[in-house]
Amino acid sequence: MLRLDEKLARIRSGGYRKGDFIIADAKDGDMGPSIKSCGPHRNADGSAGAFRTRPEFLDSIEAIVTQDVVDVMLTSVSNLEALQERGVYDTSRVTPAIRANDTTDVWVFRGASYAKQPSRPFRTANLGEAKRLGCDLGLYSITFNNDLDADYMSLEHFAAFREDAAANDFRYFLEVFNPNVDCGIGAEDIPGYVNDAMMRCMAGLSKRERPEFLKIAYNGPRALDELVSYDPSVTVGVLGGGAGTTRDCLELIAQIERYGARVALFGRKINLADDPQEMVRMMRAVADGEMGSEEATRAYHGTLQSRGITPSRPLEDDVQITEAVLAKDALKSAA
Repeated sequence: MLRLDEKLARIRSGGYRKGDFIIADAKDGDMGPSIKSCGPHRNADGSAGAFRTRPEFLDSIEAIVTQDVVDVMLTSVSNLEALQERGVYDTSRVTPAIRANDTTDVWVFRGASYAKQPSRPFRTANLGEAKRLGCDLGLYSITFNNDLDADYMSLEHFAAFREDAAANDFRYFLEVFNPNVDCGIGAEDIPGYVNDAMMRCMAGLSKRERPEFLKIAYNGPRALDELVSYDPSVTVGVLGGGAGTTRDCLELIAQIERYGARVALFGRKINLADDPQEMVRMMRAVADGEMGSEEATRAYHGTLQSRGITPSRPLEDDVQITEAVLAKDALKSAA
């Protein structure tokens, strides 16, 4: 049994314990931003250089899997195949997963405006091919925009995906984004709208049809606590969003674990870090309660210094919480 399955079994049985928090590395950006998602090389002064190539990106994925700290590695089908050809997962306890659909709101190519239009469902991945390549877990994404026709169509495609997944004995986890366009709902009501829309679309599903866990934006402690409390049988995970500071990343881990999330699925926060493997190690330490977010940020910079890596931000900037949704609760906890 892979480590993910062991952790999910304990979480579902009410036996969640230190070390059971699930960390997933979302290296599936080639299904959205494409070339730039590989991230830049770091110059000696810490500034960003040219984008990494696909082989270099595969090297970085292999390094994270080999480190054996994350529980899930999410990639495109093409990169899954390349990693399997390298034998990366042969003896690993990390679960491979693929992005099972690529809705238009993740098409953030340079110069493109697709993501500024209401999300439309689209799916490139073939589940049968993913299964042939040794993967039985995928991410399915949906975005509700308070648009009857668009949301109706998205739900119809979600139903078709579930039928395909069942036919291929394929598991999935469900990513639900906040609206990607102005949808006529005030910012203060978005968290409740997303929670309601998500739980409504899951209400008609049997246990066998339901996702392994959810992946949602962090809309603050109240919205997360409401979701976690409403249906304890649902395992809730949180997506990472923008890169932010190192403290933002680690504080997000601390807060979502405190309010009941049991999964973190971070992409840019890991991929754009000055030392991705050390970032993952600090995420694990914070999730397990071994360090607070500020202490872990300082430890992270200590490692950068010892390895001769010039950080992209000086410590005094990187130790700051810059994401508004995190700042309020961090101040309350400090008090």
